[in-house]
Amino acid sequence: MREIHIGEQEAGQRLDKFLGKYMGLAPRGFLYKMLRKKNITLNGKKADGSEKLSAGDQIRLFLSDETVEKFTESQPRAAAAGREAEPPFSVIYEDQDILLLNKPWGMLTQKARPEDVSLNEYMVSWLLNTGRLTKEGLRRQRPSVCNRLDRNTSGIVTAGITLRGLQGLSEILKNRSCQKWYYALVWGEVSREYTLKGYLRKEAGNKAEILARPEKDARYIETACRPLDKAEGCTLLEIHLITGRSHQIRAHLSAEGHFIIGDSKYGRQEINEKFERRFGLKGQLLHAGKFIMPRQDCPFPGLEGRCFRAPLEERFRRVLTGIGISWQEEIFDKDAGGRGEGGICLPGNHGD
Repeated sequence: MREIHIGEQEAGQRLDKFLGKYMGLAPRGFLYKMLRKKNITLNGKKADGSEKLSAGDQIRLFLSDETVEKFTESQPRAAAAGREAEPPFSVIYEDQDILLLNKPWGMLTQKARPEDVSLNEYMVSWLLNTGRLTKEGLRRQRPSVCNRLDRNTSGIVTAGITLRGLQGLSEILKNRSCQKWYYALVWGEVSREYTLKGYLRKEAGNKAEILARPEKDARYIETACRPLDKAEGCTLLEIHLITGRSHQIRAHLSAEGHFIIGDSKYGRQEINEKFERRFGLKGQLLHAGKFIMPRQDCPFPGLEGRCFRAPLEERFRRVLTGIGISWQEEIFDKDAGGRGEGGICLPGNHGD
């Protein structure tokens, strides 16, 4: 028999949701059967799984240790990379509830196949290896990234460690009260600030199509762009992601004739090959560089209006320098396009 005492971090969720995390490999039917047979009880009484947990509640599992272990997810595969090794990402901000991570290009945010190792697995392994998370804690609440970046897009990814962190980040991402800013090197010269509006529809092959008018299965999108510098027929853009759809920035800019350098899906092959020969470039030059917390109704006290930045990767800097664009990190600290949405920008704890 195993006893689980619910603390403040686990409170507020349904019993069946908690059990599904604690024994992540157990079929839902098995968990409900154990509840019906009183092999799982809440505060000494029979439960059906719909009960909302409170701090101080006691769950009893009248199951063998072998059964519990069989249905418990093992430590993430990323741990095989080595316990003492530096994580393949940098930490921009951390507290007891949330993490802001700088994801490198070429890494999945979340796994697409069971055998994949993504940022999510690396993050959980890092939390375990540094003692921020215990195996028992992982059973109770599994940390997770809350927003996604394409494999070949670098920059800020938010992650919740606790239920409070996961719910808070999910809320501000869903209602778009946070601000997300990207930096991209695009083909063509852009001379003025502008806002793109349209409709995005996903097509076969995981590719998006941009439409001028609403049609079936198309979703409204809005992307604001500001040119920062130009050289060799390219423009460095600062991009405010007003709506957040999959492939929005890449597809929207490409539809305007300003595809992102290195983008194999929406770009131009001959241009990408030119940059690969010259700089060894692989993957698009798109970076999620700035994340601003809501100024009002922020679920994280003390972070209201705070701005966090992720420094550019060396490969992005190398291309900018090579074509004659001078990049300075101070650009992150300026108010974005004079819109008054800046804040205190914090440097990454682990450099670039």
